[in-house]
Amino acid sequence: MKKIQMVDLGSQYEKIQDEIDTAVLNVIRSCAYINGPEVKSFQSELESYLDVKHVIPCANGTDALQIAMMALGLKPGDEVITADFTYVATAEVIALLQLTPVLVDVDPDTFNIDVEAIKAAITPKTKAIVPVHLFGQAAPMEEIMAVAKAHNLYVIEDAAQAIGAEYTFSDGRKQRVGTIGDIGATSFFPSKNLGCYGDGGAIFTNNDTYAANLRVIANHGQTRQYYHDEVGVNSRLDSIQAAILRIKLRHLDEYSHQRNIAADFYDKAFKDIPQIKTPVRFKQSNHVFHQYTMILNGVDRETLRTYLMDRDVPAMIYYPVPLHLQKAYRDERYNEGDFPVTENLCENVISLPMQTELSTEQLTHITESVKSFIKNNYQS
Repeated sequence: MKKIQMVDLGSQYEKIQDEIDTAVLNVIRSCAYINGPEVKSFQSELESYLDVKHVIPCANGTDALQIAMMALGLKPGDEVITADFTYVATAEVIALLQLTPVLVDVDPDTFNIDVEAIKAAITPKTKAIVPVHLFGQAAPMEEIMAVAKAHNLYVIEDAAQAIGAEYTFSDGRKQRVGTIGDIGATSFFPSKNLGCYGDGGAIFTNNDTYAANLRVIANHGQTRQYYHDEVGVNSRLDSIQAAILRIKLRHLDEYSHQRNIAADFYDKAFKDIPQIKTPVRFKQSNHVFHQYTMILNGVDRETLRTYLMDRDVPAMIYYPVPLHLQKAYRDERYNEGDFPVTENLCENVISLPMQTELSTEQLTHITESVKSFIKNNYQS
């Protein structure tokens, strides 16, 4: 059996090697390394895939979030609501811009931001909501957009883990995540569902004014070369990464399908084990399974993880510490116990390998290893 990895980029590359190699060599031969034709083509193709008016490529997903907040004119002291259960980058950019991160709890089933918690956190200083489409499925965007409209708030979607996922509105309309709020942001980090072979990111919007401002800010605040109308940043997607992403974008729906096959295998294997709660699908979203994250019930997580590692099965903890208990984000407003769902998740979630190249043999080995640990330690 081939070695199991959390993400097997090597095997994925082998299947598209000729396409990738040709695309990269074409960029090298063209010498158009920055803002070349491949970047413009990728931008256009991603706009078509997402059905969004504007895609602004940038250097990484964290930059994408920062540029989005800068483009909306948020000022120091403005409050921005986001989930406590997420990767640090979401709150990091809020703090870097001297905005005030307002953390709220998440739904215990979907792990996405809780709408009632958003409502309770709104104050006169609140200016924006940043829902995170965690692990591969959409946050409750229809309700979030209604709250935002009622309170005149911006919505910036963090779609780094769910590109390609669709949200279904109550009237049957479907929209890709990242295109529903005022601005969406994503990452093309190599392990993402749509990942390049380095760093990369993009920003999405249907608003022409926001798009123009996003482009200016991402390019040193320039309206034209050497004329800087505002403070900006230097954040570009290079042409080689764009060329790679063009190839992988053509396979993205296939990749999502393969991830769902693996998730269905896991679901079936664990469905009758009370010590495991498998991922809950949100009825208004499909799931593209950036991660397959389970909740353990009464199981010693670290002992399980060690057991799996001894059987060459990797497992990860996303995330072991809530944002409100991270040293960098400690705040007198928040105490241990204030976010019970998030704290419970941080203590009990575990993520199994989730990728496009998992074989039936590998999936069988992973699931049988988990089941044997549970049977030997928690079932008579």
